[in-house]
Amino acid sequence: MKPKILIARAIFPEVIAKLAQHFDVTSNQEDVLWTQPEMIEQLAGKQGVFTTGGERIDATLLAQCPQLKICANMAVGYNNFDLDAMSAAGVLATNAPDVLTETTADLGFALLMATARRMAEGEHFLRAGLWTRWRYDMFIGADVHGATLGILGMGRIGQAIARRGAHGFGMKVIYHNRTRLDATTEAECKAAYVGKEELLRTADHLVLVLPYSASSHHAIGAAELAQMKPTATLVNVARGGIVDDAALALALRNRVIAAAGLDVFEGEPKVHPDLLTVPNVVLTPHIGSATLPTRLAMANLAADNLIGYLVHQKPLTPLNPAILAP
Repeated sequence: MKPKILIARAIFPEVIAKLAQHFDVTSNQEDVLWTQPEMIEQLAGKQGVFTTGGERIDATLLAQCPQLKICANMAVGYNNFDLDAMSAAGVLATNAPDVLTETTADLGFALLMATARRMAEGEHFLRAGLWTRWRYDMFIGADVHGATLGILGMGRIGQAIARRGAHGFGMKVIYHNRTRLDATTEAECKAAYVGKEELLRTADHLVLVLPYSASSHHAIGAAELAQMKPTATLVNVARGGIVDDAALALALRNRVIAAAGLDVFEGEPKVHPDLLTVPNVVLTPHIGSATLPTRLAMANLAADNLIGYLVHQKPLTPLNPAILAP
């Protein structure tokens, strides 16, 4: 008898077909957003679940799903997982790192450029029929080439953004991270390590690429924004909650900083209403990894983790590998 798994959100049909070769699959192709009680009901008798990053796996759910053995996230982030509770319950957690690094870095740099050059403001102005003549100071923005790029969180995606800035745009790259990179990686990224205060004070364009956790909640709030240059821009392609969105909206309105570009939000898909009323922000709906090859690679990696663990006892990217010990 095949193990039973649940696919919690709509995914590529070819990935479902791949999983169906190994499992008895229940798939939510209608893309219903289940409540936790509904999710628990759907997980009855299932040994595995394919999640997409928004489905909360915690102690309450695990206590009512004793047959569950693995939760495979189709995302690099995993703040939807309570890893301590999963480890205590003997449930493996996996994610999908590496395959989305370059694509997300592309989007991060695109947001940086759109924000620096006020592209959203300019488009709205044009679409409203307000462009009637040229003027020397119309939508003057900030240079990207030769500017100082600051990166908070220097993992795979942060390094990819650093390379784009340093090698493609001649930017001076500075970064802050919990752990300093080795000298070889710093040289490849042409990046210099600085303290957080210096990063905030010095960067012309600050990009956030750090993982979300209790310690990084509101890592950028009113106090941090006040330390930045009034001409600086801020880009967040990491996770909602790293930025205090209410404080950011106020800072943008008061021109504490020049502009921001956001792909992630607190409480998404809801967006803080004040962010929708300030002109100097570029907003995208969490599309950092949204290219067909990358999303397909993410889905396949999540599927391969399910197959690897439930069929071969060899998951590819475990987050709590201690539970695999004999």
